[in-house]
Amino acid sequence: MTSDYSLDLSQIQPRGHLLTEQANPASQNLDQLSPLEFVDLFNQEDQKVLAAIAQAREVIAQAITATANRLRQGGRLFYIGAGTSGRLGVLDAAECPPTFCSPPEMVQGILAGGTAALIKSSEALEDRARDGAAAIDEHHIGPRDVVVGITAGGTTPYVQGAITAANTQSALTIFLACVPQSQVSTDAAIDIRLLVGPELLTGSTRLKAGTVTKMVLNMLSTGVMVQLGKVYGNRMVDVSVTNSKLFDRAVRIITDLTGLERESAAELLRKSDQRVKVALLMHWTNLDREATQALLDHHHGQLRPALNAFQVSQS
Repeated sequence: MTSDYSLDLSQIQPRGHLLTEQANPASQNLDQLSPLEFVDLFNQEDQKVLAAIAQAREVIAQAITATANRLRQGGRLFYIGAGTSGRLGVLDAAECPPTFCSPPEMVQGILAGGTAALIKSSEALEDRARDGAAAIDEHHIGPRDVVVGITAGGTTPYVQGAITAANTQSALTIFLACVPQSQVSTDAAIDIRLLVGPELLTGSTRLKAGTVTKMVLNMLSTGVMVQLGKVYGNRMVDVSVTNSKLFDRAVRIITDLTGLERESAAELLRKSDQRVKVALLMHWTNLDREATQALLDHHHGQLRPALNAFQVSQS
C-alpha cells in the first residue's frame, strides 16, 4: 500500500537535522561487522546513555520534586507518547501498582492509538496533535496533575498537542526528548534533554533513545514514590502482595528489618492484612493493627515519620 505521505512531500516536515535522525559515523560499516564486533560497538555506544543522564541530573531531580508535590495533593502522573516512547510510558505506569501498591489511577500511560498500539505499530497516529489534546480532555487532567510528554525526536505532534492542552489546564508539564533545545523548543514547565547522539541504526530511536528514556522514567517514578514514603531504606515496603513471589519478598523484607524468623514474619504479615508497612510498625510499636493504621494515616502513610513520632511520644 502506498503511504499518503509519498503523495505530497511539501507537507512533510524535514527532520534530517535532528540529532536522533543523523547518521552515526561509528556505524557506517554496521552491515559488515561480525556479531562480536557488533556487540562491542553497541556496548560502546550505550555508555553515552549514562553520560546523558549525568548531564540532565539536576532537571531530573527537579522533575521528581515537582511531581511528588503534585501527587501529595491528590494529583496524578501521566506519561503520554507515541510509538516506542509511548509504550515505555505505559510500561513504567503499569509497574507502579505492584511495586508500590499505588492506586492504578495515580500513574497512567497514554499511548497514541490506545491499547492496540502496544502490540501493533500505529506510528501514523503520532501526527495528529488534536488527538494528544483530546487525550488530555478525556482524562480530565487539571491543576494537580503532571503530564510527561515523551518524544525522542521532540517533534511528535501528538505529544506537542498534549503539552499545549495540559498547559491550558494548569497541569505541571514535563518534556522528555533526545534532541537539544536549539533544534526543538517546548512550552513545558520542565525540559529534560537526554542527548545520547545518533543511533547505530540511523533513526532507530528504540535503541539508545529508548534505553535512556526507560532509565529516566525508572528514576522519575521510583524517586517520586520514595518521596511519597513508599520506601523504607531501600525496601519497597508498600509492595502489593498479590502472588507467591511477592509474598516471599514481603516476608523477606520483614525478616531483614526486624530480625524475626521466617515463620514469625509470615504470621505478622497475615495479621497486618498483608501490608508490610503495617506489619513493621506493629512489630516496632506493639500496637494492634487498627492503632498502627491510624498512626500511619496520621503521617500520610510515611513509615519513618510515624515510627519517629511514636518513639518520641514514648520517651
